[in-house]
Amino acid sequence: MPQPFDQLPSSVLALARHVRVPGDVPALLVHPHFDRASGTVTRPAPVLTWMHGRTVSKELDPGRYLRLARAGIASCALDLPGHGERHEHALQDPARTLEAVERMAGELPAIEAWLAESGEHAGCAMAIGGMSAGGMAAMVRLCRPHPYAAALVECSTGSWRWQLGRAMHDPARVARLDPVDHLADWRDVPFLALHNELDEWVPVAGQREFVDALRARARDPGTVRMHAYGPTGAPHEHAGFGRCAADAKDRGTAFLAEALLRGT
Repeated sequence: MPQPFDQLPSSVLALARHVRVPGDVPALLVHPHFDRASGTVTRPAPVLTWMHGRTVSKELDPGRYLRLARAGIASCALDLPGHGERHEHALQDPARTLEAVERMAGELPAIEAWLAESGEHAGCAMAIGGMSAGGMAAMVRLCRPHPYAAALVECSTGSWRWQLGRAMHDPARVARLDPVDHLADWRDVPFLALHNELDEWVPVAGQREFVDALRARARDPGTVRMHAYGPTGAPHEHAGFGRCAADAKDRGTAFLAEALLRGT
């Protein structure tokens, strides 16, 4: 079930705002330099645009946003179409996953422009990422011209042929969007994929295939990284990283700090 904004941990609430961004998309903003007393941001910070997985909401996993804020990185967490504050039960059906992914990817350019124009990230780098379906939306977006300097995806896949046995299979959308087949406009940026070796819903082999495709075309293959955990105890070895969750958050934070804060 979605977690209400006011039930977030106080350490996150102190830095957080709930807003509607272009497209009337609900967003949770967490900024390391937000002054709650005045309601303003005192100085800019890099920002991660983050998208959750199917059936949950942007308030999930506040520990991620707190770690990033403590590292000096802001978060803009978005509700996927049909999720969270824009709940639509039918869009949470696995068979409509790719519809939600495509809609979310199409909404991102206006949100990116809004973040850039806000002044809260002036002169700072932007990153994109997501978990599961949110990560799929991020990888679709990265196959088009974009402003991002890094990408982090978790329990997701950029090679959709590995999903063809699942209810989400939509041949027309797969042909139109499958990232592994649309890398012509992919611009080299540091990329980290975190996964579970035993993921029952998104096979690790599909993400490995995608990572291999990125490395094959990268000027510096070392900027494309992947880490897969052994048994974690997470539900279906997919919903988070179970006993490895803290390590995954730390890895993601360290990766983004390296990519976004270098030279600042």
